[in-house]
Amino acid sequence: MDSSDRTIWTDDAALAADLVREAGQLAARMRGDGIDARHKTSSSDVVTAADHAAEELVTSRLATARSDDGIVGEEGAARAGTSGRTWVIDPVDGTFNFVQGLDAWCSALALTTDADARRPGDGSVALGAVHHPASGTTWVGGPGVPTTRDGVELPRIADRPLEDCAVATYLHTRWFGVPEVAEPFAAAVQPAKVLRMVGSGSLDLAAVADGRMDLWLHHSVPAWDWMPGCALVEGAGGVARQVEVRGYTWSVAGPPSAAAQVVDLLAQGG
Repeated sequence: MDSSDRTIWTDDAALAADLVREAGQLAARMRGDGIDARHKTSSSDVVTAADHAAEELVTSRLATARSDDGIVGEEGAARAGTSGRTWVIDPVDGTFNFVQGLDAWCSALALTTDADARRPGDGSVALGAVHHPASGTTWVGGPGVPTTRDGVELPRIADRPLEDCAVATYLHTRWFGVPEVAEPFAAAVQPAKVLRMVGSGSLDLAAVADGRMDLWLHHSVPAWDWMPGCALVEGAGGVARQVEVRGYTWSVAGPPSAAAQVVDLLAQGG
């Protein structure tokens, strides 16, 4: 990466931080005014007017600031780009928590380089940004951009075995009755120190990046729930891997040794 590349990535990181902060602050204001929620795929999968408004804010800003880039948003925003880059947007990650009045929700986005122009947002993640409105905290980073929390570079993730790891995940109750998911999951998490379910993948992955959690594990993760946070983990020296077991793709991020153990245990459980 030459000096001109560093300038581009610095500009992208600054833009990403601004976008997630603005989106999160807008959603928080709208929550204060009252929530109009509806269900999408299940009683726990909800969407609000704040999700749509925050996504519109981000897409409008990107239309001006990065007009050549593509866009993919959780709530339906889509634009083909010509630059080979796509912004993947999750305006409110943890919407169930958002609706319930809990603090474990955030705004997140990722910048990807497209592996296939016909599938924007499905390429390599280059940058992620996450903003947690309840604490006012913003994380930004990626494989070529050291991850920061509120502008301060994070320590590198220390390698450790799974037995020393606190594992974050979100496994919906309906999946415990699906052997193809439940059996690999049980095999992978049983050796871990402790398991936590918060309900926001991007916040969980930010916690892995800054050392408050050790490893993240989930299956069938949409790009907007995976890419922002996995970029933060990689930018802090961790690894992010995906593996298919019994027809389901599992996403794993954390210390290299523990992540390798989880991948092996998932396969054994499969």
